[in-house]
Amino acid sequence: MITYTKDTDLIATLTLDMKGRDANILNHEIVDAFVPVLDHLKNEKEKGQLRGVIITSAKSSFLAGGDIEYLYNAENPGAVFAYTQKLKGFFRDLERPGVPVVAAINGNAIGTGFELALACHHRIVVNRPDIQLGLPEIHFGIMPGNGGVIRLMWLQGIEKAYDYLISGERMSPEKALDHQLIDDLAADENELMYKAKKWLLKVKEASRPWDRDNCSIPGGTARNPQMARRIAKLAAELSARWKNNFPAPQAILNTLYEGSRVDFDTACRIESRYYTKLLTSPECKNMIKALWFDLNAIHNGLNRPKGFGRFRPRKIGIIGAGTMGSAIAAVCVANNIRVVLKDVSKMIAEQGRERAAGVLQNVDGQNFDEKQIKAFLKKIETTEHSEDFSDCDLVIESVFENQTVKNKVTRDAAQHLDEYAIIGSNTLSIPISKLGREVAHPEKFVGLHFLKPAETKRLVEVVRGESTSDETIARAFDFVRAIGKTPIVVNDTWGFYVSRVLNTYILEGITMLQEGVPASVIENLGKRAGMPVGPLRWADERSLDLVWRYEKQAAEHYGKKYVEHPAVAVLEKMTQALSRKGKARGKGFYDWKGNEAQIWEELSAHFPGTPDAQPWQQIIERLQFAQIIEAVWCIQEKVINSEEEANIGSIFGWGFPDFKGGVIQYISSYGIENFLEKCSELEAIHGQRFRAPSWLRKKRAAKPI
Repeated sequence: MITYTKDTDLIATLTLDMKGRDANILNHEIVDAFVPVLDHLKNEKEKGQLRGVIITSAKSSFLAGGDIEYLYNAENPGAVFAYTQKLKGFFRDLERPGVPVVAAINGNAIGTGFELALACHHRIVVNRPDIQLGLPEIHFGIMPGNGGVIRLMWLQGIEKAYDYLISGERMSPEKALDHQLIDDLAADENELMYKAKKWLLKVKEASRPWDRDNCSIPGGTARNPQMARRIAKLAAELSARWKNNFPAPQAILNTLYEGSRVDFDTACRIESRYYTKLLTSPECKNMIKALWFDLNAIHNGLNRPKGFGRFRPRKIGIIGAGTMGSAIAAVCVANNIRVVLKDVSKMIAEQGRERAAGVLQNVDGQNFDEKQIKAFLKKIETTEHSEDFSDCDLVIESVFENQTVKNKVTRDAAQHLDEYAIIGSNTLSIPISKLGREVAHPEKFVGLHFLKPAETKRLVEVVRGESTSDETIARAFDFVRAIGKTPIVVNDTWGFYVSRVLNTYILEGITMLQEGVPASVIENLGKRAGMPVGPLRWADERSLDLVWRYEKQAAEHYGKKYVEHPAVAVLEKMTQALSRKGKARGKGFYDWKGNEAQIWEELSAHFPGTPDAQPWQQIIERLQFAQIIEAVWCIQEKVINSEEEANIGSIFGWGFPDFKGGVIQYISSYGIENFLEKCSELEAIHGQRFRAPSWLRKKRAAKPI
């Protein structure tokens, strides 16, 4: 568990090595194992036989963080508080004035692992780009609970600490050094240990700023009137951003505010109380369920066809150098996959390559420098000839939504591929099965639906056509993972999964407009429900024509069973009578100037509002239930194959609130009996679109969600 060695210079090295795990984590086992080690160190110190301590790891990571299963299952607030206070006590024993301690970080130090590093007097990291450092707890609906918030505040001040903690960013060693979160870099593990020992031999006694009488928090405390005003502004910005749905950022700000006004150890107790409250909250449980358990299940191949070796793409072709094609190219080269970018002329393809340079500055939040971007662009070959796809492992067409054009470019590409290559289509609305019939080997044809903007959206739908083979699905899955994104496997139907379910949110908002709910109320309550934008704005952004086209495809799919959605009448009036088709035309439910938009002033004249017609909570639930019920239909109709993919697809796909844990986890939190009862109530008022699918009733009968 922990190996203790001491050299002739009286420097002790503690090497973390949890048995039976790929990575070290901090749980009750390793904390208990530290107790006798710390007692021994204290004895050595009292005898004058200890000059310094190095903490490092025998594994490829330093310390991956806390035990996520413990966090998820923790229900007793008293036990949670006691545990985090115990861990804080261990960290305090390390850092108290006296023997200096160095964190010699040879791999990832995430969450509690980085909190341990912050409790050491000096931090040195091997400078490898794959190493990640940071406190990403916000992404699970919690905050650092082992002194990380308070130590960061003392090191960087309230504002910098707040900005970093609510971003949850994982930094490279170089960036962490730039932000003064660590003290030094080492070229390799040998230099790491050399530098650690060299520093210890220079420093006779070490202490932290909060243990010195002459030190204070950078930028001042909340007792300072100027800082108090700044904190009040941050609180207002926080409320506007998260609509009070997401408690973790507020808890972080409260901890910084209150913790800055008291001594260090009292501040740590305040942190423990907020941490405990968050960890036992439903929002935290929902986020851990979705963003840890569900996401890892997908990444580990939950619905990847079995029996096929891992596909490692070396080079891919992209047909279409427009906004989407150049973004896909940027994502690929950023993940060390070479690209052949084709368009109707080499000049247009070159323009796409130039566009990719701009996209690279925003790929998955990474900050590549100019030198890196130039190196990536060298991996993009531009062409106007399909022959240049001959050594590609995969070709993705990303041309505009026209079946004839898509068929032509994929047929041309297929002629030059070898027997192992596959073809993907990034179509929005044309069935993959229809497109696949036009290629020589439809079993090697698959949908790869990237969402806009492809450089930041984490989800890709891998769409199985009627003839797509299991091997092709497995290869497409592996390609998506190779570019750092999350694949969900869906079957071919209108809108696939993401667009089909998102459309119900949009249609429900449009229906409310017809019913007399003012547009501003619809939009604000859509965001209050946790959605990134209101349904009317979303309709404009994807185009009212496309929204209507999906509903027409639904009508075709259900045939005689189809009941026309009330929103269709509004779509018809807006697109036909009023010629307002959305953002691309500059006018829809909003008036658009670039990305700036205002609700159309005359909208209320065509759809008069009755502000008190419906309670706000019912509007919010209608917008949520419309999506959830459609997602359940997708499970029942085998459009999507697991609850995990339904949850992650909803969060990453269209921004369903992560604090609800995704569409299916929402039902669990709501209670399946209560959910079915609410469905019946909404169906009685608004019609059969709120009828609960039989899958839900069977699920209730089998066992509660």
